[in-house]
Amino acid sequence: MDEKRLSELLRKVQNGKVSVQEALDCIKALPFEELGYATIDHHRRLRRGFPEVIWGQDKSTTQIAGIIKKMNQRDDPVLVTRLAPHKARAILKAFPKAQYHPVSQTLTLTRKPVPVSGRGTILVVSAGTSDIPVAEEALVTAQIMGNRVDHWYDVGVAGIHRLLGCYRQLTEAQVIIVIAGMEGALPSVIAGLVSCPVIAVPTSTGYGASFGGVAALLTMLNSCAAGVAVVNIDNGFGAGFIASLINRK
Repeated sequence: MDEKRLSELLRKVQNGKVSVQEALDCIKALPFEELGYATIDHHRRLRRGFPEVIWGQDKSTTQIAGIIKKMNQRDDPVLVTRLAPHKARAILKAFPKAQYHPVSQTLTLTRKPVPVSGRGTILVVSAGTSDIPVAEEALVTAQIMGNRVDHWYDVGVAGIHRLLGCYRQLTEAQVIIVIAGMEGALPSVIAGLVSCPVIAVPTSTGYGASFGGVAALLTMLNSCAAGVAVVNIDNGFGAGFIASLINRK
């Protein structure tokens, strides 16, 4: 939709010939911007509440920088996931105000502080220390989407008494993201203690029979506790995004 058509649409809204909802329906899918190597969906924020997220793993630094530049021009908050350190160094030279989170290998860039828009706190819990990178991806995602986020790490079922230390945070959270590898039992345990939704994230942490996270995934899918939703293996971003949608006012 170009400027002329948009102006005509707004005049019709002003004159009462088109309702606000009808106008909103017209512009939700547009515009997008073609860069040759990427087609940026600039109205995703309007439809989904957050702009397009950049997957950094299989893109060149030139491609990532080009997408960031276009998004930043529209004052959109930027989130890049799976960004290796050597790529991050190059991106930070081009965008000095960006922030790299080395544990989760994510990069964020905002022109102004992100206001808190979530109604409650999202709690991120990891079963083991080795699960923290995935947990941090969920945490960074939830934060840049405007949520209050707390975390509690290394409280897996091998020492279940450790959960008592964060029992208050568990019961006060609006949404809980639980990250676990090995057998992946922690989400079921936590879901049996709380009344809020639990988002389970299987990780690829574990010995051979864990099959790269498949064992944890199957455990979580077969949870006997109600209220557990499961995302893909190592998908901290997906969990953070879903938690943000649940936590919206």
